[in-house]
Amino acid sequence: MATKEDLVPLQVRVVLPTSSGSAVFLSNEEKTFVIYVDQSVGAAITMFMRGIQKERPLTHDLIGSMFTGLGVQLSRVVINDLKNSTFFAQLYLVCENELGKKILQVDARPSDGIALALQAKCPIFVARHVFDVVDDMSEVLRKMSEAQSEEEEGGGEEK
Repeated sequence: MATKEDLVPLQVRVVLPTSSGSAVFLSNEEKTFVIYVDQSVGAAITMFMRGIQKERPLTHDLIGSMFTGLGVQLSRVVINDLKNSTFFAQLYLVCENELGKKILQVDARPSDGIALALQAKCPIFVARHVFDVVDDMSEVLRKMSEAQSEEEEGGGEEK
């Protein structure tokens, strides 16, 4: 189990569509990196970020309801490994009932972990050894944001 010193806190900055799914930009004041996810999970992450109510519960809503029903709380999500360009994550679940308190670690796809963390409003971390090797995409995100702002500003003008 990683210690708090081994973990870097992250925020989800933005989810952008790609030709094969979605790009989830995660960052802190030091660095921004990207995890590519399938389109449906990218849409779920976006909905949780924006607080959009869904007509019917999605898979992550179902999991959240199951956690609540079982008295389980998601305490944090940790992106804990990177192998062959594939990220891995763990959910840290706290189960507290009349029998006592138990903390469970469950392997998960980072995309599902991110969606569940946003839903539960719990922190997202990345292991320091992963954070140290991912490419910094801060400049890419900045340029993309600037280009989007320019499009929005110039979008209403006739030419």
